[in-house]
Amino acid sequence: MARTTPHDRPLTTAQPLYWRIATALLDELRDGTVPPGGRLPGERQLAEHFGVSRETVRQALEVLRHSGLVATDRRGSHATLSGPPVETAASLTFPIGARPTSPGAVDLATVAWEAPPPEHAEALGLAPHCPTLVHRYESAGADGRGRRTAVTSFSAVALAEVAELARYRDRARDTGSAQLRRAYDWMRRAGLTLHHRDAITRLPGAPSVRVTRRVHDQHARPLEITDLVVDAQQDALVYEFTLPAAG
Repeated sequence: MARTTPHDRPLTTAQPLYWRIATALLDELRDGTVPPGGRLPGERQLAEHFGVSRETVRQALEVLRHSGLVATDRRGSHATLSGPPVETAASLTFPIGARPTSPGAVDLATVAWEAPPPEHAEALGLAPHCPTLVHRYESAGADGRGRRTAVTSFSAVALAEVAELARYRDRARDTGSAQLRRAYDWMRRAGLTLHHRDAITRLPGAPSVRVTRRVHDQHARPLEITDLVVDAQQDALVYEFTLPAAG
């Protein structure tokens, strides 16, 4: 009998919940959220991420194990998809200002399909009120200090050229929760050379700075714009760098 895997069947509400979770998890594995051979989050974290019970997560993982896409040993479950290892260069971290989560800290990331802020729409060449993929990130220490908030809007070019980002258009209408930490890596794998321009300015009357990042490709097409607000004490600073396309 031929083996059936989540990606062989269209995702419908008629399918069991565990099958839909298996399909969503497979999408994240393919996006590179977990690198090939990397360890998956625990059942509790996956249950919270997808908003389901741990039993549903166990059933979803069993589907992926049966398909040879996930392996489980005493250390936990691991992705077995083939592909290049994740790049760890700090310059590839998305969004700008993202940092590893420490115990007790807040680290939230969501996506939505909506009209971006007007200044973002102008920078990306979007018509007013035209929706696009908007990513929001918030981080704070366990004591509530060191808060960072970032809002990123992606251009039509980025969504057309980068398959991993395009998949989030429909997913943003469902759970809305997403970590896009490999967004820059996905862009480079799509053959895009990334030119970053970061402008850092102090916010008047507040011990914070705003960092505005604009990213273009080798054809000067806008890919994304991010506004990050973080507690700091700095004067204005502008710097630029370029990341070549992968491979």
